[in-house]
Amino acid sequence: MNDFMNLTKVSDFTRKRDSSWDRSGRNGDAWFIGPNETKTLAELKGPGIIRHIWFTIASPDPFYLRRILLRITWDDEEEPSVLCPVGDFFGLGHSRSYTYSCAAFSCSANDPKRQGEGVAMNCWLPMPFGKSARIEVVNEQADDMPINAFYFYIDWEKHESLPEDTLYFHAMWRRENPAVVKKDGSKECAAMLTEQVNLTDRYNYLILNAEGRGNFIGMNMSVDNLIGGWWGEGDDMFFIDREDGTDDCGGSWPPDLHGTGSEDYLCHAWGMQHTHSLYHGEPWSEAPDEPVWEHHSSGKVAVYRYHIVDPVPFTKKLRVSIEHGHANDRENDIASVAYWYQDEPHKKFPAMLPPEERLPRIK
Repeated sequence: MNDFMNLTKVSDFTRKRDSSWDRSGRNGDAWFIGPNETKTLAELKGPGIIRHIWFTIASPDPFYLRRILLRITWDDEEEPSVLCPVGDFFGLGHSRSYTYSCAAFSCSANDPKRQGEGVAMNCWLPMPFGKSARIEVVNEQADDMPINAFYFYIDWEKHESLPEDTLYFHAMWRRENPAVVKKDGSKECAAMLTEQVNLTDRYNYLILNAEGRGNFIGMNMSVDNLIGGWWGEGDDMFFIDREDGTDDCGGSWPPDLHGTGSEDYLCHAWGMQHTHSLYHGEPWSEAPDEPVWEHHSSGKVAVYRYHIVDPVPFTKKLRVSIEHGHANDRENDIASVAYWYQDEPHKKFPAMLPPEERLPRIK
């Protein structure tokens, strides 16, 4: 949480802002971004800290929130440290516009029932940088559609210096559509399939596999419940600084942190309730007015869990995964954004899925 006592102290930085304001003095305060265009919103010179990002977008593409990418690169690195569909970055799952607020993000929409509705998107997570910050958006909308209007604020601080141990912000989106148990013929996999036993994270849904030194601060997750019934029961698992881990397994059993079910990791109980708070919640589902067990029986939900007051530190490696159903018995469509801070350079992200493979399933 913010330390309000900082407001009583003299600030040692200069407040800066890059925005889409009309340099002519008129009211054309939005940027047009052409079909298939990559647009640099800001090139900031450090040392500095981004404190607030606000976007709103007018687009003819009803799935613009998944087709437009946000890309942020620190200190002229070759690889971006933030790579996400713009909606998912701000916690808007399934390319839906809706209203919610938490400690890290807030969004508001006039008509959440209409696909492709405009929405105000805010991020409050601090993003320090030593030399430079480049914030870009990539228009990958359908049928060569332009972004008719892209409004933005990027509020930041210019500092004389930052502490040597400053960590850099990262965010990565990924999807498994659907998440399935890998039927590889091993005894381990056979036991999972026949006995409902899971003593590995090898077949879990992978949220993050990072290398370096840093703090994991949480995730949001979009689940399309394809097979009905309760979509949760999946245990969260954290493998911290394991030398015996591989790219497809966290390491020897048990994990360093082991949970008891999806809704438990998300700080709910007996299923998910349609609510949102500072650090956890379910801000949107396809049928939020139905009783809890009914509105989870099919369709889409969006959930989040942010470790703002309980970050998970790591010094070498971190692997975060969660079962999709108990012992991974549910083949649901899952997408997620992991958020963390770490030193650079970071492990290269997997290739971003092409835009058509990012779209939510349409019934």
